[in-house]
Amino acid sequence: MSKKLNFNFDKSNLRNQNRYNFHINKYPNGMHMESKKLQKIHNEILQWYELNGRKYLPWRNLSGENAPYGVYVSEIMLQQTQVSTVLGKYYEPFLSEFPTLEALSNSDEERVLRLWRGLGYYSRASNMLKTAKICGKYLPSEPKELLKLPGIGEYSAGAIACFGFRKSVSFVDANIRRVLSRFFALKSPSMKELQKLAQKILNHQNSFDHNQALLDIGAMVCLPIDPKCKMCPLQNWCEGQGDALVYTQKKKITYESLSLNLGVCVFEDKIGLVKSQTSLYRGLYNFPKIVKTTEGGILNFPFLGEFKHSYTRYKLNIKAYLIMDADFLEKEIEFFGLNEFERLPMSKMALKVLDLIKEKEFFRSIV
Repeated sequence: MSKKLNFNFDKSNLRNQNRYNFHINKYPNGMHMESKKLQKIHNEILQWYELNGRKYLPWRNLSGENAPYGVYVSEIMLQQTQVSTVLGKYYEPFLSEFPTLEALSNSDEERVLRLWRGLGYYSRASNMLKTAKICGKYLPSEPKELLKLPGIGEYSAGAIACFGFRKSVSFVDANIRRVLSRFFALKSPSMKELQKLAQKILNHQNSFDHNQALLDIGAMVCLPIDPKCKMCPLQNWCEGQGDALVYTQKKKITYESLSLNLGVCVFEDKIGLVKSQTSLYRGLYNFPKIVKTTEGGILNFPFLGEFKHSYTRYKLNIKAYLIMDADFLEKEIEFFGLNEFERLPMSKMALKVLDLIKEKEFFRSIV
């Protein structure tokens, strides 16, 4: 029986009613932004958002006492993850299973990880469960209190306070960082400096739409490689336009290449998995690693296929083999029937192995 979401979706514009009178705001280079100029900037941002903003996203149209929780779920899911992925497969199923923070607090880690499987960065799910158990029914509304909770940083605390509780606060994520760096023509600004600038240009009369607009401008217009400056509502005041890439130089990430050999072990029509105890995949099931080989080496095992997989700073080349003897694999193997796989919390890497052996029609031999 499906659970009904405990949310009210309000499609009208959401407005923060707090009032604030701007006087003078100072640019980092010593220039001053007069209140009239700042008002024009605010108006352009809001007009752009009205016409182009992603107001259809469900977490932007929440109301009622559970709205902060719905915003919280979206913000945690969107860390290191594209909007399309969260929107397509994870957000609404998660809220259907756990419609309130209290419902989440009464769950266990395996159930939460099962709904998270394939989304990656699984510590996010574990931290959500920890937060729910700490808070019980409701999240705190102040950023400084939100910061004390597991998995919530400066950006998430500000976003939850603004979008969930309608607080007039500013914050900086990767998109807003790029917008501000170009707008003020800053090559290597510190996060502290950017947070001060975000606060200086904050629209206190409508912080909700203002901040949503900045996120969308960064995601849709002020792009990392090919910014659409002529479409930007900030073009009349942006000091970095025309040479935007100078102000968003990214550090090159160095990845370490590793090879990994996994075993698909079958015993009495069941397949063996191991439950990870490491921090990265803790609580998730994976296919076991091959820890020893026959005299002829690993090539003596029937080869099922290979694929690429990456996480954090590692690039993995993974090969899967059919192993009939569990002695060749790491210990603590549990065996499950195919009908049990859907309920198991599994890593994205394990799901890729499943896809691989499905392609080989390997399952037919054990049904």
